[in-house]
Amino acid sequence: MNILITGATRGIGKAIAERFIKEGANVFVSGRNEKLLVSYKDYCCCDLALKDGVEKLGSYIQEKKIDVLVNNAGEYLYTPVLEGFNYSQLEHIFRLNIEAPLYLISKAVPYMKEQGFGRVINIGSISGVMGEAYASLYSATKSGLIGATKALALELAEYNITVNTINPGWVDTELGNSSCDDSCFSKEEIVECIPQRRFVDPSEVAGMVKYLTLDEAKGVTGQSINLCAGLSVGY
Repeated sequence: MNILITGATRGIGKAIAERFIKEGANVFVSGRNEKLLVSYKDYCCCDLALKDGVEKLGSYIQEKKIDVLVNNAGEYLYTPVLEGFNYSQLEHIFRLNIEAPLYLISKAVPYMKEQGFGRVINIGSISGVMGEAYASLYSATKSGLIGATKALALELAEYNITVNTINPGWVDTELGNSSCDDSCFSKEEIVECIPQRRFVDPSEVAGMVKYLTLDEAKGVTGQSINLCAGLSVGY
C-alpha cells in the first residue's frame, strides 16, 4: 500500500500518518512547512492553495504510484456574511478545500484503475453536513467535497476504487482549538453542546481512515461518515 496524506505536519494528518507508519505502510506526506516534514522518510513540500503547489503534488502522486489518497489538508475561515467577504479569502479557501482535492484525485485515479484497487478518503467536516453560522465559505467547501465524493464513487465503482468522506466534529487539535478562539463561544460552552461532552481525538479519525482502506470496507463507497461525538444527531 502506497498512501499519501496531505497536511500531515500536525493534527489529524499527523495522526493518520503516524498510524500507517506504525503499521508498516509506505507513507508519503505533503505539507507547507519543510521543517516539520523532514521527520518523514518521503515527503513533498508544497502549498496546495497555489496552482504550482497543487501541480507539484499531482506529479509526485503519479511518480510514487499512490493507491490510497487521503485529502486532509484544509483551512477554516470565520467569515460573517454581514461583514462582507474578502474575495482573496474566498479564492484561497475554495482552492485549498475543494479544488486541490479534486485535482489530486484526478492524478491518483489512473494508477488505481490500472491495478484494480484504490481508496480515496477525504477529510471533510461536520460543518459541511449541518452548516455553521459565520463560516459559510468553509461549510460550502466541505459540503462540495461531500457532493463530489458521491459522484466520484459512482464513476469509479467498477474499478474497485472507493471514495468516501469522513466528517469530524470538534477535534482536539491546534486547528480545532484555534477555531474555538475564532467563534463566539468558549471551548467549555462548545463542549456542552456536544452530546458526548468531548472533542474527538485525532486517533479516532486515523482509525476510521484505516478501516476504509481494508478489504472488509470495499462495499463502503460514496459515503459521508460523521465522526463527531454525536454532534450531528442533535442536542
